[in-house]
Amino acid sequence: MATKQEMQNRIIQAVETVKKGNPMAGSITNTVTINFVANAQLAVGGSAAMVYLPDEAEFLAKAGGATYINVGTLLPIYEETLPHVAKILHETGKPWVLDPVAVGIGSLRTDLLQKFKAFKPTIIRGNASEIIALAGLWALDGGAEESRVRGVDATDSVHEAKRAAIALAKWTGGAVAVSGETDLITDGSIIAISYGGSHFMEKITGAGCSLGGVAAVYATVTTPFIAALTASAVYNVAGKRAELKGDGPGSFQAQFLDELYKATAEEIANNSFDLEEVNL
Repeated sequence: MATKQEMQNRIIQAVETVKKGNPMAGSITNTVTINFVANAQLAVGGSAAMVYLPDEAEFLAKAGGATYINVGTLLPIYEETLPHVAKILHETGKPWVLDPVAVGIGSLRTDLLQKFKAFKPTIIRGNASEIIALAGLWALDGGAEESRVRGVDATDSVHEAKRAAIALAKWTGGAVAVSGETDLITDGSIIAISYGGSHFMEKITGAGCSLGGVAAVYATVTTPFIAALTASAVYNVAGKRAELKGDGPGSFQAQFLDELYKATAEEIANNSFDLEEVNL
């Protein structure tokens, strides 16, 4: 297992590479939060492009460095777009991030998420209940047969999603990030627990969605685990700082984007996190 210092060095390298290179990570994402996702990607140094049509999504998948797929608000066209793009990403070896929002609600959502199993997302990011439900849908260890997702909210703790997150990471060969009061990130052999953030993140829409988009930006330049850890770290840094300046959810969201933009590579790498080896 790499040392904490080695991981911090990789985080610094990822952040600096993104800020210098402005890599594009295209998104097919939740229409409720599309603006916030794009702004967050821009704030950390990436380039954003949001699409939903199959041919445009295929173009971005091939042209961009990574792709973010969020199933939050599904349109009928997504039945064609999403499996097509996921297949291209898998076959070309391009990194992609899956956010299984509201897994277990509706037949189209369930069918699409089931199809994604074969295309092995590079990073899966979700709340605890979504991660447990996705592992259950894919018949993996730690999963639940019935989804306990409440809309887009979790009813399970991050700790309760640990086994499911490990199983998903082992299946995909990538990384899984479970968001909550503390964030759990794993590649199936290592677990990182990232601290920070703000209670205001539960009071705005798009904190989790935009985190997935930012993880896609970092996935263009580094490994899945470091990309997911870096995204969680910058969110935890920005959340802590924005809470000190914001008076409520509205002002917090604006301050949060500013803090994403201002966070240095060293500050992100030095955000508090613990490491442990998986013993399952």
